[in-house]
Amino acid sequence: MTDPWVALTSGVDPADHARALRGAHDTFTAAGTVQRPVRAVVADSWQRSARARVSPDGSARVELTDDDLGSYRAEHPLARVMPLFRELMSTFATDGEHLLAVCDAHGRLLWVEGHSATRKRADCMNFVPGARWSETAVGTNAPGTAVAVDHAVQVFAAEHFTRRVQPWTCAAAPVHDPHTGRLLGAVDITGGDRLAHPHSLAFVQAVARAAETQLALDQRPVGRSTVELHALGRDEALLVANGRKLRLSRRHSELLVLLACHPEGLTGDQLLVHLYENESMSPVTLRAELSRLRGLLGPDLLASRPYRLTEPVESDFQLVERRLATGAVSAAMRAYDGPLLPLSLAPAVATLRDRLDRALRAALTDRGDPQLLADWAHSPWGTEDADIWRALARSLPRGAPERAAVQDRSDALDAEQSAATWLQPPRT
Repeated sequence: MTDPWVALTSGVDPADHARALRGAHDTFTAAGTVQRPVRAVVADSWQRSARARVSPDGSARVELTDDDLGSYRAEHPLARVMPLFRELMSTFATDGEHLLAVCDAHGRLLWVEGHSATRKRADCMNFVPGARWSETAVGTNAPGTAVAVDHAVQVFAAEHFTRRVQPWTCAAAPVHDPHTGRLLGAVDITGGDRLAHPHSLAFVQAVARAAETQLALDQRPVGRSTVELHALGRDEALLVANGRKLRLSRRHSELLVLLACHPEGLTGDQLLVHLYENESMSPVTLRAELSRLRGLLGPDLLASRPYRLTEPVESDFQLVERRLATGAVSAAMRAYDGPLLPLSLAPAVATLRDRLDRALRAALTDRGDPQLLADWAHSPWGTEDADIWRALARSLPRGAPERAAVQDRSDALDAEQSAATWLQPPRT
């Protein structure tokens, strides 16, 4: 079976395939239609790139330099595995005239190393440390697409959305926190057509798994709670308790979020109000869910009368709230992996989700830091956030190379918002 994440199948001539892809890319950028031989994963990425209004003639923007870049890299979790990346990849990159690159979860390049002449060529397209290579910034590319879809991917020639990147081939694999499953970034190998082989994708996948293994062997931080709840950016929360990882159902996720917020406990009636819009819902349904949850967690962790957790729980959404309360906006943004249980319709969860999002967005707007605003604007939950794009445009100094593109995006979102408001039926 053909692997959809590999760019070239056996027997395909790279030159012929690159020529066909250039034609398909020209058709897409002109008419918005996808033609063969574009893979589905690339077609989906092109469409996301177009929705984000990425220009096929644009280039990456360098957002971090000098001391800011050094401080950010030093604090990033992937700094701990850079020696491993170099040990496994540096010889391959140098001998093959390739580049080793590592990006964060926002698609921002942290390290770019390898063959010196290849680095000079890559500098011309801003494939450099500190540049943002997310899909929403430069379109389809291996590191940016890998973090966008959370999957290893190979990108060949004109599969890249931006034309100046099309002479290149790259393969990247995401790297996760082995303790929580949180996406940390991606490791990438970039070079010429010689990388258009399934082995390059398998190679970066193996390196990513080795990095996760190394991170898992790191000593557990002193003072960390024995029970952790991760519910940001997930429809199904992850509970880590006494060395066990439990992926919870949506309803159990909602219950754990509410109980984490109420260490004093909640009665069955209170939980019914918090969870169900339909007030006629039978308490029997709730008791059955709680019984299943207790069977999953064990009686030592979930008590009743009132329902409560018997051990302190460290949750990711409460961590963001605490950091915001102390004014640590950058730290809050680093801990924010997305909306709280995004698909949950439970009234109390929706209230918590909206409150956290409003607080973080307000803090970002008040701070006016272009870097933090850009992180939100280019995230999956921020691409249509007109207020943040407007604030980002205001925060950029006159003459900044990215200011015009950001202002265009802000104006377009404002126009769409105005049109949507105008089309709404009048109130009666």
